[in-house]
Amino acid sequence: MIRVQQDDFDVQALYKQLLKKNDTGAVAMFVGLVRQFADQPNETCSFELEHYPGMTEHNLQEIVDDAQRRWPLLDVCVVHRVGRLSVDDQIVFVGVSASHRAEAFQACDFIMDYLKSRAAFWKKETQGECSQWVDAKQGDALSLERWSQ
Repeated sequence: MIRVQQDDFDVQALYKQLLKKNDTGAVAMFVGLVRQFADQPNETCSFELEHYPGMTEHNLQEIVDDAQRRWPLLDVCVVHRVGRLSVDDQIVFVGVSASHRAEAFQACDFIMDYLKSRAAFWKKETQGECSQWVDAKQGDALSLERWSQ
């Protein structure tokens, strides 16, 4: 399941969807949250996530398909929020079920690395009165390199 939505998501409900009777040996999950920007601890911070409908879901499906080719997965769930988000809001859920923990951990990590770099999302951070679009981080690109080896 892949969803891009404005509404919050229920982690417990998504977890239950990943369970496959008698086959699931492991579920690995990642939940990303909006954190307070370190350089402005006393200002109200938020950000707005935009996406390109249709293209974003296609990007996410390609990432999931690649993970399913690399590991024997039972199920994958990706939910990514868009719109205005504030500190402590949930942004993204990635969950993977597999027969064994190694595949679940690796696939979840892989999906998040590629999601951060290859999915069509744009982020604008707001600190107090100032807003700016955020460029891709060098570290995100470096994280992808380990998957090509």
